Amino acid sequence: MPRAPSVSPATGLPVRPEYLHTIETNFVDNAGRTILLRGVNLSASDKAPLDHPSQVLDDFWESAENGGESFVGRPLNLDDGSADIHLARLRGWGFNMLRYVVTWEALEHAGPGKYDYEFMDYTIRVLRKCKEYGFRVYIDPHQDTWSRYTGGSGAPYWTLAACGLNARNITATNSAIVHCEYPTAEDPNPADLPAMIWSTNYGRLAVQALFTLWFAGRDYAPKCIIDGMNIQDYLQSHYIEAMGLLADRIRDAGDLLDDCVIGWDSINEPFEGFCGYPDLNEYPSEQTSTLKKGTFPTPAQSFRLGMGKAQMVDTWTFSVFGPKKGKQILVDPKGKKLWADPSTEPGGVHPKWGWKRDPGWKLGTCIWALHGIWDVESGYVITPDYFRTSPNDTDREVVFLSDFWKPHWEAFGKRIRQSHPEAILFVAPPVFAPPPPISESLLKGILRGKYGSHLPAVKIGEKAIRQSLQEQLGVLKDDAKILGAYPTIIGEIGIPFDMDDKKAYGWTDDGKYKGDYSGQQKALDASLNACDGPNTLNFTIWTYSPDNSHAWGDGWNMEDLSLWSPDDLRRKAGYRMETGDSSSAGLLKKVGDSAATSSLSLSTIQAIQSGDGASKISRISSLSQWENAYDFLTDGARAFKAFCRPYPIATIGTPTNVQFDIAKGEFKLTVRVRSEDKPRPEALGRVKSSSDSISSSDTEDDEELATEIYIPLVHYANDEVIARLSSQDQADDDKPKSSAASQISSSDTIHEITSELNFPPSHDPWYLTLSPKVSISAPLSLSVSASQGRWAVDGQILKWWYPVPSEGEREYTIIVKRDGGAIKTVQEESPSVWAQLWATFCPSLTV
Repeated sequence: MPRAPSVSPATGLPVRPEYLHTIETNFVDNAGRTILLRGVNLSASDKAPLDHPSQVLDDFWESAENGGESFVGRPLNLDDGSADIHLARLRGWGFNMLRYVVTWEALEHAGPGKYDYEFMDYTIRVLRKCKEYGFRVYIDPHQDTWSRYTGGSGAPYWTLAACGLNARNITATNSAIVHCEYPTAEDPNPADLPAMIWSTNYGRLAVQALFTLWFAGRDYAPKCIIDGMNIQDYLQSHYIEAMGLLADRIRDAGDLLDDCVIGWDSINEPFEGFCGYPDLNEYPSEQTSTLKKGTFPTPAQSFRLGMGKAQMVDTWTFSVFGPKKGKQILVDPKGKKLWADPSTEPGGVHPKWGWKRDPGWKLGTCIWALHGIWDVESGYVITPDYFRTSPNDTDREVVFLSDFWKPHWEAFGKRIRQSHPEAILFVAPPVFAPPPPISESLLKGILRGKYGSHLPAVKIGEKAIRQSLQEQLGVLKDDAKILGAYPTIIGEIGIPFDMDDKKAYGWTDDGKYKGDYSGQQKALDASLNACDGPNTLNFTIWTYSPDNSHAWGDGWNMEDLSLWSPDDLRRKAGYRMETGDSSSAGLLKKVGDSAATSSLSLSTIQAIQSGDGASKISRISSLSQWENAYDFLTDGARAFKAFCRPYPIATIGTPTNVQFDIAKGEFKLTVRVRSEDKPRPEALGRVKSSSDSISSSDTEDDEELATEIYIPLVHYANDEVIARLSSQDQADDDKPKSSAASQISSSDTIHEITSELNFPPSHDPWYLTLSPKVSISAPLSLSVSASQGRWAVDGQILKWWYPVPSEGEREYTIIVKRDGGAIKTVQEESPSVWAQLWATFCPSLTV
């Protein structure tokens, strides 16, 4: 690894000790060690305000039309102690990175230019709490299918009105599927929303029109002028300024930049809209980022539906083998139009939002008819290839990435760099699209994050599936070479935990499989294993939702991908969990009392303490509820053996191969070390041996730097820890079985040195040693062999020292096993066919 520079490539200023470099496709700390960033998205819950998940219709439109709601409280409650519990859990799982979800709506819901500074200040408090626990963070300005009001998340309600839409008629015109109005606004039953159907909104009129206006309004909708500017500039300028003000707030906090907040996405999963669309009378014949499921009108049909005209449209189903065309059905808006009536803006001025619309932009008609693309009366499409070329150069087909996405990314990055000069700007083009070439002057300190370029062919057999996934993510990593030698991070990767008709929740087969996440474990392990091997990819798993429930998942469009759920907490004396009503699921109730608690957060679990013949209730705001660290880290966690896995946090040299076998509990790391890889501990200043380690002791500042490997307690805990948990009254599926020794032993196969590390008994509760900067530790049971050097264990960190050659390069290997064999749970069996094929088709969250 070339020596980490002492000055920033972005600003030319001397770098601080916590600075994170990007060198030779890797993240590198200031001492020169390769850093692997692995973590989770925090959180899917951030897509909507508290107490208003996507299934709730009550006050949905009324609140939006009056300026929306505050997002304070998303993602964590900072006042009841639960934030510390959630962050301690995430840190104990070995994560060192958070992808922090923020929506435009959360910042500017009250109207154009009306910013929610209270939410910004709350966000600063949450980020400081994340910093206390040692997390690096990058900000994710999140959207899915534009907005909550078009069936997704992201933009505030007023953007729809600005674009001339009557959002109340979106469902009637089939312009988007909105969860709380599914299947109809008149008779909604949101529990019936089909899985992933929300993503079909990318193929429906509202979202297609909005993204076309956002990215290419100047080209394709020149008549759409509002407050004297084209709608493209109006929308983008408001969005960039809202995010820029949040960046200003983070800067002004004075203690968050670079050592905590390291960078920004520009916009999650940007969408092309109609840009480049070849024929408006057809939909693409190939499976792209738009899922075919349910009704699927062509763009021409959607134009007519948007003007209130009934259409016979195709329907599609989607199975593990792909989309399948079904019968046609009649969709009849009964005269309702997607486009706002002129009477809503007397004199061209909106009475609520205040903008003035140009006289040339006539409300009440489709904007594409206004631009002569089709005729409303006949329904005929006059220019079916209108979006294929630029109106200013009809001989050239447009290239969305370079013509439309790249200018927005550059403008966004320029504004963020005003507030955060050293920010890493993440390059996240549309799903399945490789990044476009970007000039070196703009690339300083960036990286790409997202997905591979195509779906793999169906693979049969677990070994073939795992190999295929690893190859696919290798293609993704190679895509980054278009930009240069920059690192890659997978922004979202994960699996649904409600697969197989929620079998693991006990909802099928008379509850026979309740708590059995073996299929999910196989699927998630296959995806994360693909990030290991020679790929050694950085990633953030989607997602961690503190208020997840079995009934409503993550509280957004029936998605259920959270690694943890309060509905999966083990039954213990004093409290139990029940499924709540349609508006709030997973309510936790006191035994024998029908009164529900007022919140779904972990802190409001009600524990009963007996005394004086009466029940006394205490809210859980500390770790005293759990018997030991193993109990804490596994309670409520789903498929934890898949995501809580060993990995090299900081490596002297470069990790060239990472292998982890769950079934055997065996981890193998191979590193390549060159003469230039000798670390410089002085470059870390007063920082400890690793600013990224999950360490539990105060080592000397001048300690020789080591390669640091996360060794998860959940895989390597000793028998005593497990036995104490097994003696509790817990669900059978979580009971671990092992006959391993209760101490750590080590062996160096080259030098035949053995050592034993014994832990003195402690009479204090295990959690008293936990603080934000001192993470979870407990006795491990390890058998270690290293081809060279020495090692030691510190909490859940194995430190490995080996010689750096004076010239040339060397390769070293370390193998870590659990002494006595892997910890087994009662139900670890073959996954369902769906679980295997999910991993094949969906290595990341978004299809």
